[in-house]
Amino acid sequence: MHTNIPSFQTKGYFLRGDFLYLQDFFDGLSLDSYHYFGAHYDGEGCFFRVYAPYASRVSLISSHSDWEPVTMLRDPAGVYQTYVSGLLPGTLYKYQITHRDGTVVDKCDPYGFQMELRPNNASIVTQTEADVFTDQIWMNNRRVNYDAPMNIYELHLGSWKQREHGEEGVDEYGWYSYVSILEELIPYLKKHHYTHIELMPLSEHPLDASWGYQTSGFFAPTSRYGTPRELKEMVNLCHRNGIGVILDFVPVHFVRDQFALSQFDGTALYEYGHNEIGYSEWGSCNFDYYKGHVRSFLMSAANYWLEEFHFDGLRMDAIANVLYWQGDMSRGVNIGGIHFLKDMNVALKQRHPDVMLIAEDSTNYLKVTAPVQYDGLGFDFKWNMGWMNDTLSFFKIPPQYRSAQYHQLSFSMLYFYNELYLLPFSHDEVVHGKATIMQKMWGDYDVKFPQCRTLFLYMYAHPGKKLNFMGNEIGQFREWDEKQETDWSLLSYPMHDGFRAFCAELNRLYVTMSPLYDGDYDPHRFCWLEIDAPQECVYAFRRTSSDGSAIVAVMNLSDRCYDPFYIGVDEPMAMRPLICSDEARWGGSGCFDEGMIVTEKKAHKGRSYRLPVRLAPFGSALYMIVKK
Repeated sequence: MHTNIPSFQTKGYFLRGDFLYLQDFFDGLSLDSYHYFGAHYDGEGCFFRVYAPYASRVSLISSHSDWEPVTMLRDPAGVYQTYVSGLLPGTLYKYQITHRDGTVVDKCDPYGFQMELRPNNASIVTQTEADVFTDQIWMNNRRVNYDAPMNIYELHLGSWKQREHGEEGVDEYGWYSYVSILEELIPYLKKHHYTHIELMPLSEHPLDASWGYQTSGFFAPTSRYGTPRELKEMVNLCHRNGIGVILDFVPVHFVRDQFALSQFDGTALYEYGHNEIGYSEWGSCNFDYYKGHVRSFLMSAANYWLEEFHFDGLRMDAIANVLYWQGDMSRGVNIGGIHFLKDMNVALKQRHPDVMLIAEDSTNYLKVTAPVQYDGLGFDFKWNMGWMNDTLSFFKIPPQYRSAQYHQLSFSMLYFYNELYLLPFSHDEVVHGKATIMQKMWGDYDVKFPQCRTLFLYMYAHPGKKLNFMGNEIGQFREWDEKQETDWSLLSYPMHDGFRAFCAELNRLYVTMSPLYDGDYDPHRFCWLEIDAPQECVYAFRRTSSDGSAIVAVMNLSDRCYDPFYIGVDEPMAMRPLICSDEARWGGSGCFDEGMIVTEKKAHKGRSYRLPVRLAPFGSALYMIVKK
């Protein structure tokens, strides 16, 4: 039997009442609108609610009723609702929306918690699971990690590893499930000393090649890898093993496919109404931040992943396209987008003060990571795209020309303390003809590896949190393809396995040596020791932690050997090597300092003492300072 119930409160779900709750929704203040809209099973049947104010009629169609339309009642606010007795979890459903011109379109639920695997697109009634999480110790102790190590492994779940297609029950794509992939993933993360994973978008999407960035289900974990419960189990198991989980979240745009949000009720309900700003550079629809229900939709989606799945942070994609019209600074600031980001970040941090909000922003917009009360946007971290671009372009330069671009590599420290930066070598840098990180290194096969080892040593010694995309750590030469797994076979080659081992040891040092993370954002903890050697193309700097311990990083970006190279210091000291990029175990030639290095009482470049270090071509090293 189908019964239309006009008030959700009649079943005891809301104490505030529909009117007060919807007022927050229309004002763009709601973090919880997914509790009201969508499909909610109560043990006896299911409530359905959808906002479609300009539709002339909305009906529920579902597998429960053999897809026969069930008329939904409209309230004065434009919310259509119905209650269906006896309808069970697992039921497929859509909303059949009749436009005012008589056009009829079947739509998935904007607030649907699960969807069919593409090419199908029905929403699925899902029962909320309350007994999944056993991660209370993790949740009680997690933090934003300003002065803690954060070493992020960015992951595309469908292509990190894939099952053999001949295995029983394995489809043509070879995908692991949310849970089954952990049998190999968790030991790998722990062996290689990663503190967090960042999952590329898991919200449902129709096209594999969009990697989840063109979303159709903002509240629905993709069915490619399993159910919402299985995703919760994945996060729970990561937490039980001491690994944080960050989710890529897309608050900018959505797919144009007819079954989703586009022209939802026959009008531009979620997108801008003008084509010149309504469509993005990716061929998708841009969210209209000037509409309260759109802001509430996106804020609620962000909160949903944090609240219901225990994600430890959100990396928000393409923030430039929120800050500026079409992401183009010359077109001006999008004031509505600015207000949306500030309101969302404040509300999320009030609800979840220990989660991380991370901006992928390629612009020079000021105060991205400043608190909103100080006119900032309220993010915790910002991707340092400038550092990434400058660094990778430098490593492409032939050695004989690097002296002329010497300060390109050090430029990042001139602006580093303007924001709370995270250093990314992400998926975007290894696709679409850009070449992989290893490929970007100048020269042939043999000289790419020592340069790439020094690149990564520079990254991990440089202030700022770290992010690497899967495959970077094994020196992959094939650009990433979502249809193929990581080229694990490369590890049968000594140079690649040595590079992996080097990265693992560098990771270990990063998470255990406090000068490499404590005081990341304190300018008093960083000091250049050598930043005036363009002809030699050598750099050196010192980092100090709050307990007084210190490390020195030295890098030779030339193809010449220095035995020794002198570094000036202000006081007598000794250094012991922690890791040298030219060690034979990584595939190097063995040209490095193996024992303690002691200052010589001889002035050098305005300093009273000097330290002699041995540097192989493209060689680098980290040293721990031992006071004399």
